[in-house]
Amino acid sequence: MPSQQILQEKNSEIGAITQLVKQYEIIGIANLQKVRAPQLQAFKKNLANKVYMKVIKNTLMKLALENCKDKVDPEKLAEYLTGSNVYLFTNLNPFRLTLLLEKGKVKTTAKTGDIAAFDVVVPAGNTGQPPGPIISQLNAVGLPTRIESGSVWVNKDTLVVRKGEAISERLASVLSKLGIKPVEAGLSLKVVYDNGLIIPQEQLQIDVNATSKSIENAHSNAFTLSLSIAYPTKDNVVPLLQIAHQKAHALAINAAVITRETVADLVRKAHMEMLSLSRRLPTIEEKAVPTEETKKS
Repeated sequence: MPSQQILQEKNSEIGAITQLVKQYEIIGIANLQKVRAPQLQAFKKNLANKVYMKVIKNTLMKLALENCKDKVDPEKLAEYLTGSNVYLFTNLNPFRLTLLLEKGKVKTTAKTGDIAAFDVVVPAGNTGQPPGPIISQLNAVGLPTRIESGSVWVNKDTLVVRKGEAISERLASVLSKLGIKPVEAGLSLKVVYDNGLIIPQEQLQIDVNATSKSIENAHSNAFTLSLSIAYPTKDNVVPLLQIAHQKAHALAINAAVITRETVADLVRKAHMEMLSLSRRLPTIEEKAVPTEETKKS
């Protein structure tokens, strides 16, 4: 009865997956392609208290989702249940989950067809390689070389592949020999299912620094606007009172309204006006005294 035993095991596994779907708010699906077993184990260990990760056959996942139609719409996830996947069950914010996975990525050597994770620049200097076939290999990928002190040197910093471009077999071999790791290995979410909402990969990628700066600018603009229209909030009430006090004080000075707060400034203002007037008096008196020519006329 081996087939009966296998059927029972599958039903048991489907039941366990069903419980995971019901237990957690968030379901993430990540592609296992090019993810090495040690990296996956490291992810599981680092996220153990926050994320439950499990490699599940897509067919079993589909059956489990059918058991959870009251919580999950299987049709919304159907197109993502292809290829080799690892499923992530969590209550974390989907974007927080994405950032944790991004931080867990490691740089690794490139293979043919891998995509460069950043602009790869081979620095000028000693390659540590002895003269030989390496010279033609370096030249073939656009690296200018020379021989010095028994080693092959790269003459200048050289960009060999841009971020997002595929790495050729020849370039992958050269970068490996130079010890340059241009590929990031790790888990990348294909999609997240969040309480009926489908969030695809492109929407999960956020620039934290740019977003933070945007929020700061928005806050600054909103704060400035609230001051200009005198809209009081708990954040701006103190500056608004300071502005109102300054304007009231300036108005009282201009209107010569004597109060305990304005008397000192009013006295200083009167003193300055007096000094200004006293400096003008000799000129006024000189103009008032008749000259000899005016007397004769």
